[in-house]
Amino acid sequence: MQRRNFVKSTVGLAGAAVSGESVVGSRHSQLNFLAKNTFKLKYAPHFGMFENSAGKDLIDQLKFMADMGFTALEDNGMMAREPAMQTKIGEEMARLGMTMGVFVLEKGGNSQNTLAAGKPEFIEIFLNGCRKAVETAKRCNTKFTTVVPGDFERNLPIGIQTGHVIDALRRGTDILAPAGLTMVLEPLSDSPNLFLRTSDQTYEICRAVNSPSCKILFDIYHMQKNEGHIIPHIDWCWSEIGYFQIGDNPGRNEPTTGEINYKNIFKYVYKKQKAEGKDFIFGMEHGKSQKGKEGEVALIKAYVDSDSFTV
Repeated sequence: MQRRNFVKSTVGLAGAAVSGESVVGSRHSQLNFLAKNTFKLKYAPHFGMFENSAGKDLIDQLKFMADMGFTALEDNGMMAREPAMQTKIGEEMARLGMTMGVFVLEKGGNSQNTLAAGKPEFIEIFLNGCRKAVETAKRCNTKFTTVVPGDFERNLPIGIQTGHVIDALRRGTDILAPAGLTMVLEPLSDSPNLFLRTSDQTYEICRAVNSPSCKILFDIYHMQKNEGHIIPHIDWCWSEIGYFQIGDNPGRNEPTTGEINYKNIFKYVYKKQKAEGKDFIFGMEHGKSQKGKEGEVALIKAYVDSDSFTV
C-alpha cells in the first residue's frame, strides 16, 4: 500500500471513532475529508502534532502535514537540532512546497538574560543568538525567528527598561537584516514577570526599533488572556505584525475548543492581508483536546471548520 493511502486510511478509521459513525458507513466521507485540504491561510503545525498518525520520523511527519493540506511548519526547537537535520528539513519542505515559519532564538529561555536590564553580558548572549539564528535560517530556509526580551528588571523605571530593550533589539537587527531574517517579538501571558505583555507595548517598541527585521508575533491565545479585544488590536498593530500564532482559550488547544471565534478572526485577517498583498503564517502553537489519532483527526477537522469562512 502506498504511504499516502495508508496515512489516509489509518486516520480515516480514527475519524470514524471520533464521530461515532460506523467504520463502513463513514469511511468514504472520512477519506474525502482527509484528502488534501485547500486551506485559505498558511497554518503551520509543529513536529509531534501528528506523531500518532505519521510516526516519529520528522520527514514522515512533514509528508503527512503536506498530505493533509498544511503548507507551512514551525519548529521552536530548530536551533537545537543538528545542522544536517536542519538542512534535511529545509530541503524536504522545499520539495513539498511548504514554507518554514518561526524557530525560537536561543538566549537562555523566555525569562532569562533580560534585555530590560541593559547588562552587556545579557546583550552579548542575545547577539550571539542572532548570529547563530542567521546560520540556522539559511539551512532551514526561513525568514522568522521568535524573540522574547525576558523579565522585568524591577529595580529600574519602566522607561529605562524599555530603552534598554530597544537598544538591544536595534543591535540585533544589524545582524539579522542583512541576512533577510526577521525577529518577531512575542508578548506572553505565561508569567506577570515577563517584560513584554501586550500588543500595543510591542507595537511601540517595534516602531522605535524602526527596522523591517523587528516585528510583532501576535499570538492570539496569549493576547486573549492579556488584553482581549482581538480584532481591534490586530487592526491597530497591523503595520508591525509579522507573524501570527494560534491557540484557543481556555486550554490552549485547537480552535473551536474554547471561547475564541477563530473563524471570524481568520476571515478578518485573510481579507485584510489579501487587500494589501501580504501572506502571513499562522503557527499552530497549541496542544490537542483529545489523545491519539482521534485527537489528530479532531484537530484537522477544527482547522477545516475554522477555515470554512466565506469571502
